[in-house]
Amino acid sequence: MDDLREKYISLIAEAADEATLEDLRVQAVGKKGEVSLQMRELGRMSPEERQVAGPALNALKDEINSALAAKKQALGDAALDERLRSEWLDVTLPARIRRQGTIHPVSQVTEEVTAVFADMGFAVAEGPQIESDWYNFDALNIPGHHPARAEMDTFYMARAKDDDRPPHVLRTHTSPVQIRSMQEHGAPIRIIAPGRVYRADYDQTHTPMFHQVEGLAIDRDISMANLKWCLEEFVKAFFEVDDVELRFRASHFPFTEPSAEVDIRCSWEGGTLKVGEGDDWLEILGSGMVHPKVLEAGKIDPNEWQGFAFGLGIDRIAMLKYGIPDLRAFFDSDLRWLRHYGFASLDVPTLHGGLSR
Repeated sequence: MDDLREKYISLIAEAADEATLEDLRVQAVGKKGEVSLQMRELGRMSPEERQVAGPALNALKDEINSALAAKKQALGDAALDERLRSEWLDVTLPARIRRQGTIHPVSQVTEEVTAVFADMGFAVAEGPQIESDWYNFDALNIPGHHPARAEMDTFYMARAKDDDRPPHVLRTHTSPVQIRSMQEHGAPIRIIAPGRVYRADYDQTHTPMFHQVEGLAIDRDISMANLKWCLEEFVKAFFEVDDVELRFRASHFPFTEPSAEVDIRCSWEGGTLKVGEGDDWLEILGSGMVHPKVLEAGKIDPNEWQGFAFGLGIDRIAMLKYGIPDLRAFFDSDLRWLRHYGFASLDVPTLHGGLSR
């Protein structure tokens, strides 16, 4: 047993890897190992001999197993040290040069629109994206039978069958922000309300979630002439052209009276949109004078105040200005698309410096 102890303790100490260590374990204490074979001989010994040899063999087995475990731990520690040395990183070194991030076209165009209207004295107003049925429809003079209130067009929030409270919806436009702003600030007021809106539609020019900006101006003597000037100035600044011609077509919106769709003169020569020239017309927004019932819902006296409102799709005008063919690509999270259409993160749109650079 002394020879076995000296042999295996020496071999275990010299083992260079875990595979060699496993071979030594099998040779020493495996089912057919030398120590195991010695223990099988105990049955042939006299009781007196077994009393001496048995404990000695068990002690030898325990000693070899302990040496194996200690060596395995030492090999593991050495491997970890080597890995840490090879993977060591000096965090004080300069970072690798990475490409700057880019601004999404929706964010860029929102900033461009905000810059244009801010120059005209419009403040930015925001509101919740989950709205009550009253703010989203009733306060805007949209009757209960209107198609926009159907579930095939509007996302209604789930509620318990015994819940008698008015339903809530994902807002279908940012017009509720106008109501909230009128209630909070009264008149006169001049705001734009950009933000996400939701409708149950999905194709090349429609998505279930998209972005709108709506404008509201209320004062004592505001007229359609003021609306026309405001929209003309916006189109010229946004599309960065010197002159533009707008066409107002009579329409119907429950929240404005009179109401008008607004077209811009343009051309599509060579597949490229050119604003302010050509013989084509392109519809870009809806507008009108605020309906008296909407003013009343905003706690403003319609006999004393009047105003105009308008709304346009941010995604749509982004497509027109920057030649983006498919609205769905705005929400695909494709970095290749964003690197192509994205904007430098430090280029802030300003009227004096240029909206798009």
